[in-house]
Amino acid sequence: MQSLESNALEPTQAQLKGLSTPAKIIRFLPVYGLPILTLGLILLFSILLPQTFPTYLNLRAILGEKSVIALLSLAAMIPMMTGRIDLTVGYGIVIWHVLAISLQTVYGFDWTIAVVIVLLGGCALGLLNGLLVEVARIDSFIATLGTGTVIYALALWHTGGRQVIGALPEAFTGIYAHTVFGLPVAAFYVLAIAIVLWVVSEYLPIGRNLYAIGANSRAAELNGIRTRRYVIGAFIASGLIGAIAGIVLAAKLRIGQASVGLEFLLPALVGAFLGSTTIKPGRVNVWGTMVGVIILAVGISGIQQLGGAFFVEPLFNGATLLIAIGIAGYAQRKRSSVRHARVPDVKAESNSQQKEA
Repeated sequence: MQSLESNALEPTQAQLKGLSTPAKIIRFLPVYGLPILTLGLILLFSILLPQTFPTYLNLRAILGEKSVIALLSLAAMIPMMTGRIDLTVGYGIVIWHVLAISLQTVYGFDWTIAVVIVLLGGCALGLLNGLLVEVARIDSFIATLGTGTVIYALALWHTGGRQVIGALPEAFTGIYAHTVFGLPVAAFYVLAIAIVLWVVSEYLPIGRNLYAIGANSRAAELNGIRTRRYVIGAFIASGLIGAIAGIVLAAKLRIGQASVGLEFLLPALVGAFLGSTTIKPGRVNVWGTMVGVIILAVGISGIQQLGGAFFVEPLFNGATLLIAIGIAGYAQRKRSSVRHARVPDVKAESNSQQKEA
């Protein structure tokens, strides 16, 4: 869960100086290996499935189907920047998509009011998680697992185990059904949120402070960063994006069902963890997360079109999660070994300068 940039895997100009072109490529493989693998999978499945995989229809299907997972991965990524984890991204979407539909079909709310209520609910859930983690000092895994289980139970109670069905306005279903340039509009929601998070995390003090907290919370406090405020804010942002994902899912399914949604938890976490192994390896990052979601989408789509059985998707997600965590752990150990190796070198150089003086 460390969020520092990995100096071991991101070669500097000084480290690249004097290396041959093949050596430079090898140095950059850990950074861009996952995007290269993604392109390789696309090429492989395009060759094996020339009639179905490299088609515009398949692209639309992948973008539409995986937009919810992409949103949840971005939601999970934000608390990870602070070294915390939010499991309610998988549980919250259950109640948010049910609530978005039942508020309209059962309670007669206008669809815009229903959307606002769901978004406020997502922020409230994030605030609760943040308070439990930062004020009550409960481990984020346990706290979000507990709140997630409670809201899942509330979804079951609210639906009575039955589907919530009713006539929905076209404006609401259009949240998912509309297209832009022939592509699902949901993909553009993902792109817009990803760009906002990228700007915030890479170019604004908020992002630097979140990464500093994830690297060393105590050191961040000593440097004047209000860690409690930032962590709570990270959970609120995660809850908000999770609620957006619930609204998109509701517009897609057009029915509310408490048994739908939990299957998104694992791939959402896989996408976020994979994101910490590429682009900026050693810390979660926006475009790495997007690459993680894309490789899941491409891999599962290709395997299913090749005739993979129904259990292939959870098997692929679980195996990929283990690989991602293993790579992330290796990156952390590699960075630590490089850091320790640099300390004696710095001391030796300092002693040498002192003797010359």
